[in-house]
Amino acid sequence: MRTRTRILSGAAVGIVAFAVVATPAAAATDGAKLSVLHGVPGLTVDVYVNNELTIDDFEPGDLAGPLDLPAGTYSVAITASDAPDASAPAIGPVDLTLSAGGNYTAVAHLNEAGQPGATLFTNDVTPTAAGEGRLTVRHVASAPAVDVLAGGSAVISGLTNPNEKVLNLPAGTVNASVAAAGTTAPVIGPADVNVAEGTSTIVYAWGSLQNSNLALAVQTIEGLHSAPGGIPAGSAGLAAEGDSSTLWFGIAGVLALLGAATLVVRRQVAPVRK
Repeated sequence: MRTRTRILSGAAVGIVAFAVVATPAAAATDGAKLSVLHGVPGLTVDVYVNNELTIDDFEPGDLAGPLDLPAGTYSVAITASDAPDASAPAIGPVDLTLSAGGNYTAVAHLNEAGQPGATLFTNDVTPTAAGEGRLTVRHVASAPAVDVLAGGSAVISGLTNPNEKVLNLPAGTVNASVAAAGTTAPVIGPADVNVAEGTSTIVYAWGSLQNSNLALAVQTIEGLHSAPGGIPAGSAGLAAEGDSSTLWFGIAGVLALLGAATLVVRRQVAPVRK
């Protein structure tokens, strides 16, 4: 039996051998949290962790987790759906090293050339300043680099697969536009995005430009509020210094890149087959 829902923080689903528990981001520091996103179009898969079937019949656009795991190194293999075991993976096996207190998302996706692979992202779950939220955009699509335009000028240049941009921003809604790398003529936008206070919103552009199946997936991590008057947590070194509103416009433009206005991302988690 499997369960599908929209991505909702606080949902909890049991998995034999791995507990799937959505808790506040600053909870237990002796383990790690791992989510898994399936971003390879047209391929239903099974996911094995340390040779144990952990996610069954995982479909493109699905997000599973977070899995609550002890810190350590895990071997993850992605096989064809209903494969008898992990001996003939379609992707991997890939060793993922998870540190105590870390929050991670492993993404199976296409590279720019359209070949399948996997990337482990570390999610920034440090507290946000009062009145702010965090927005991360990850390019995991088979598509070229882009520039983000604000006021007709590029504020983010050459965002490529499998890279990300992270910003801490005042809560609110803004818009921007996107152009192909090295150009200034907008090809997408303007588009709006909302960033909620005390929440990390992670947007993934996945799929293939050549095959016209680009899509967006959204992951949220709540519980990042800090006390009023707290010190801003920073942006993991990825935001340029300068006017924050300009950067806000830039990252909103990347959100608009490569696809549709809204994608319902389903969570699918299934029991381990013995």
